[in-house]
Amino acid sequence: MFGNSWVKKEKPLPTIIGLGGGATNLAAASAAVATGPWAGDRGLFGGGGDGTGSVDNEISYVSIPSTGNSSDFGDLTQARSGMGACSSGTRGVWAGGYPNTDVMDYVTISSTGNATDFGNLSPTRNELAGLSNGTRGVFGGGWLAPGDSNSMSYITIGSAGNSSDFGDLTQARHGLAASSGETRGIFAGGNEPIRDTIDYITIASTGNATDFGDLTQARLDVTGVSDTTRAVFCGGRTPSCQDVMDYVTVASTGNATDFGNLTAARYGVGGCANNNRGLLGGGYCGSAKADIDYITILTAGNAVDFGDLSPTRYKSGGLSGSAS
Repeated sequence: MFGNSWVKKEKPLPTIIGLGGGATNLAAASAAVATGPWAGDRGLFGGGGDGTGSVDNEISYVSIPSTGNSSDFGDLTQARSGMGACSSGTRGVWAGGYPNTDVMDYVTISSTGNATDFGNLSPTRNELAGLSNGTRGVFGGGWLAPGDSNSMSYITIGSAGNSSDFGDLTQARHGLAASSGETRGIFAGGNEPIRDTIDYITIASTGNATDFGDLTQARLDVTGVSDTTRAVFCGGRTPSCQDVMDYVTVASTGNATDFGNLTAARYGVGGCANNNRGLLGGGYCGSAKADIDYITILTAGNAVDFGDLSPTRYKSGGLSGSAS
């Protein structure tokens, strides 16, 4: 269950009331630079928790270039939250999640309907993060009882099957964010303890992650959105709810820089993006939130209201791809 019982079971911060872990996303590429193969104008939010002890199986979608409320897409094969998510631009995949599961399922992003079994995630874990280069999806970190995981697993998104070992993060942690460019993947933040760590990998190869730099503020339950040039890390908790957004240039290394603020402080938002715009949907701060914010990834500034996510939830897995 969510609330205090899940805090004890999943071992998030011992000093807070609420949920451990984070929501993740696959983000898309910017039209101002090279367009990544996973770019697309349809954003999906899968699963999540409602803040009252229940997890959802619902998938919602939005048109990223417009504004407005989400619409129903279909259902995951299993209700859960705190998943890793990634996309090829055509196919979206969700992996793991809470209650602790090795389930991976997928949808064709352009076609509404229920998800289909993809294979199994190894090791089984929740509160992980996912990213992609359009061909390969990588899932990093998570909670693997009795502690945090440093494992990274990968799949070929176009071919259903079980995950394979990729390598290890520089630190075991859960509730981290993920973003990617065409070549490099980035994992940022997490718990436990609360981290400001940013790691990077070369997605097409395998091997252990390398230190990239630090976030402007250590936090967990943070979410990433990106184009091929810039990754933006949004929200989170310290353990108090945060509206912080900071960014890095994916192809370089170094510490993050302030980007702006969310419309309201919250953690566990779902993230997705197209060639230009990043969306941050849902979240939690005292209760589950329906807000969807948007940012222009290459232009630092505060987030703007986009619409509402239905159902209201947090720790959904966000991804994006083609609407046709």
